[in-house]
Amino acid sequence: MKAVVCHETQLNVEDLPDPTPGPGQILLQVTRCGICGSDLHMREHADVVADMGALIGLDSLMRVRDRVVMGHEFSGRVLSYGPKTRKAWKPGQLVVSVPMVRTDGRAGMTGLAADAPGGYAEKVLVQESMTFPVPDGVGEDVAALTEPLAVAWHAVRRGKVGKGETAVVVGCGPIGLAVILMLKARGVKTVIASDFSAARRSLATQCGADVVVDPSAASPWEHFESTKHITDGKKLLGAAFDGMEQLRRIPLLPWNKVMHAADAAGLAIQAGPVVFECVGVPGIIEDIVNHAPLRSRVIVVGVCMEPDTFQPAMAINKEIDLRFVFAYDPAEFHDTLQMIASGKVDPTPLITGTVGLDGVAQAFTDLGSAEHHAKILIDPTR
Repeated sequence: MKAVVCHETQLNVEDLPDPTPGPGQILLQVTRCGICGSDLHMREHADVVADMGALIGLDSLMRVRDRVVMGHEFSGRVLSYGPKTRKAWKPGQLVVSVPMVRTDGRAGMTGLAADAPGGYAEKVLVQESMTFPVPDGVGEDVAALTEPLAVAWHAVRRGKVGKGETAVVVGCGPIGLAVILMLKARGVKTVIASDFSAARRSLATQCGADVVVDPSAASPWEHFESTKHITDGKKLLGAAFDGMEQLRRIPLLPWNKVMHAADAAGLAIQAGPVVFECVGVPGIIEDIVNHAPLRSRVIVVGVCMEPDTFQPAMAINKEIDLRFVFAYDPAEFHDTLQMIASGKVDPTPLITGTVGLDGVAQAFTDLGSAEHHAKILIDPTR
């Protein structure tokens, strides 16, 4: 089969032996595979990621010296089964899969490890237990976006965003756009999106953002100056005085219990928005901590590959919650596929290009320009 091999940061199309499905595995004909921002990072920074992964027991992640077929966002059609499988779907059935395989008892992250080749190829192995049939009416292109949308769905769920809360998405690249889609699918009323790129701001609008901001011309935080959100310390102190003066006017009122109940219900002090950091470059977390309203929840989705700093004292003074998210679980992956099938989520605005295997190297270059692309898909038949 033909596949794109990454070795020493270079991407080349090569002829490789067809994979043979092992116990519990299915061989798929790849129909589409998305190029993920993680792939761009891994191409250049694989050794850094592998060193960090080894600290938590993920000792099989790719290194720059390895020869790796990347690609973990794919759809494909069933070709054949390995031993110890249920053979649940007929050959030709379109499926998607959580990109993980287990070979000889060892788990591998598909497309991110030398021993778990991914979807930048004509064929790929998947684990039957992690595979789901694509419902009728869902095309190959859209099905391949199940994986990145599942990442966004996990981030939104971890953010515990209520429908009445305001969400701010900083960075409208592929993952930021996916977060916008999933926030609106959750029913969040107000989503503010911020990006320097005019093209990505336009895509954010198509994905459902209610307010779109060019940070070079305006601040996404200006929206909160006229709301009940606390944007400076003086307002917080004033709210404390006002609340106590009102409570202490009522004789025999157990004011402390009332205050605790109001705080538990979110009525004492207006919590800040839920902020999704979807850029992943040094300085973004600090900028959000410095400028977001008090008591904001910050969900870090962007993957920063360099050391970064922020001032903990500022986060403490503003009681900022920081939460870091990674990937998803199989239920979230399955639920995402069902949301796509039902029409609750329409990810087609994300697809800005399709290339064959021989166009992957150029696609990596093109994805470095925010003005041109969000998600480029690979069609191995082109």
